[in-house]
Amino acid sequence: MSAAPPDALDSVRRRRLRPGVTATALARGLHLRGWSASVTLEGSPALPGLWRMLEQALREGGGADLADRTPVGTPLRTALCTLIRQLDLHGMLVEETAPPTGGAADRWLRTVADRPAAASAALRDALVEVHAVDPGAPVAAAALRALARTGVTARAVPRAAGGPDRVLLSAARADGSVQAVGASLRPGATFVTPVGGLGAARADAEAIADRLGRDRDGGPDPDSGTGALPLPLPEDELAALVAGAAVQRLLAAVAGLPDPGEEDTGIEAAAEGGSGADGGAGRARRARIPVALVVGERPARSAHHPWLGPGRAAAPAPETLAEALVAVAALGDVRLGPLPAPEAGSLPQLPVALVHCAAPGGGGITSGGVRADLARIDALCRTAELRAVVPGAASGGSAPVVGAGPEHALGRALRRAALAPRLAAAPPAPWDPYGSDHPQARHWWRTLTERLGVRAELTVTPLVAGGGAHRADVHGHVGGRNGPLLGQAVEATAGDAATFAVLAALTRVQAGPADATGRHISSHGGELCVLATAGVIPAPWEDERWTTGWWSRVAGRERALRAVLTEATGLRTRPWIPVGPGGRALLTALRGCGFTALDTALDTGIHADDPEGGR
Repeated sequence: MSAAPPDALDSVRRRRLRPGVTATALARGLHLRGWSASVTLEGSPALPGLWRMLEQALREGGGADLADRTPVGTPLRTALCTLIRQLDLHGMLVEETAPPTGGAADRWLRTVADRPAAASAALRDALVEVHAVDPGAPVAAAALRALARTGVTARAVPRAAGGPDRVLLSAARADGSVQAVGASLRPGATFVTPVGGLGAARADAEAIADRLGRDRDGGPDPDSGTGALPLPLPEDELAALVAGAAVQRLLAAVAGLPDPGEEDTGIEAAAEGGSGADGGAGRARRARIPVALVVGERPARSAHHPWLGPGRAAAPAPETLAEALVAVAALGDVRLGPLPAPEAGSLPQLPVALVHCAAPGGGGITSGGVRADLARIDALCRTAELRAVVPGAASGGSAPVVGAGPEHALGRALRRAALAPRLAAAPPAPWDPYGSDHPQARHWWRTLTERLGVRAELTVTPLVAGGGAHRADVHGHVGGRNGPLLGQAVEATAGDAATFAVLAALTRVQAGPADATGRHISSHGGELCVLATAGVIPAPWEDERWTTGWWSRVAGRERALRAVLTEATGLRTRPWIPVGPGGRALLTALRGCGFTALDTALDTGIHADDPEGGR
């Protein structure tokens, strides 16, 4: 008779429980917690006893004995195998081979590394150097002490550039690659950079120090702590904190472990609708946006913030709304973002949601939409367009069109071009939402004219013969004649155009009258529906009476609309090419999040429907 194949219990002959794994007994189950995951098992009051049996074997190296004395095919072995599979699934087991680090890194690697022995070998083989003007300065000395405690060999390397408050840690690996991280200990500029190459870490350190001392318009940052303010902690304590964080980031990269900043979930929260105002790091993609650790002074705190600095490679365009919101949170991060964050604040959220964003030179942008998350994307894109034409950023042509990827940017550009007065296949004609078969147009028109009591007239203009593109305009109605323009939109159908034009009018009415600060009013159209519905499957009953069902149909018409508008407008685009340092930094940040900036001022021969033309 052949022997039974190895099962999960046989696997613990060469494995142990990770350090730090704990368990809490429940009435009919067990709650297990590891360093990065937890799981609750329920169904039997025997689970706590089963856990005690397995825990003792796994902690004391008795896995082989437990496997030998538990008969194959018995309920006990089946139950143990089920529990072991859950431990394995949630990363709570580790290979028994002990990593020969000889230092504090031993327990750390056994706790977090998938292969502790291989990670330890990578650390042992790396040549770690501490580059500092003065190796005896607080931050450099603290870094050398932290490395010594881990058992990793390091040496101090004097450098001519920089000050005593700056240090650069590098690790040369056996394959010849070099990874580095920078750290700074100075009032108003205390931080740890993301891990990168030696040159990238230096550039990041310079750029982050410069960014932390300025607000978005170039003045002093009121929260930066510049000037005579002291450090938030005693210098030796703060040096230990900063140096320890830098050492951890570098060693994690050398050992192939996740970056410590990826455990901060601030950007994920922002993707779910938060403001992303502080702590904007994230495990998602979802983004893979590098993060810097920034120490604040009032009050004393530290948090990881997304960093879209020099040398950042272009990222893929967001494929879902969550990914786009991750990018919005990174671009508008309160400490390191190049743009102000769109915030709802105390603005009305019904009947349409409003967000506000500071604009260059004063004033601001108020954007509206059916939901605040879509309004935030629209507001940030509009802010980036305005920032692109301030001194030091302009390309010499008109303002670029910015979008969350090439398709979104192209949709925005084509709709703007289609609003030109010369584009009309027929004169504008009054359009009655109540007599249409478009439930969204009826709902929002009723909201504008009945609920808010606005006297208005809605007209629709076919842009091409035979349909395929329509422009809608909402004017206030004053004294029996048309008054000021309240909203415009261009969409594939008359009903879609009318609905988005009414939503634009609602945004303007809710935002209130224009003021002396030059405030901009903005709202999105159907170009955002593609992102809003990506990966979302409407329920069978969600027709155009439901927002998701309507958005899905608008998204389905987007590609045909772009083709029609390209033919009608003759629009050609090219990538936006800034000429000033501010513009280049902005473009790097936008592309680092997958956003696109299109220049529509010149006919370059690049077809507007070419997604690569705008990257």
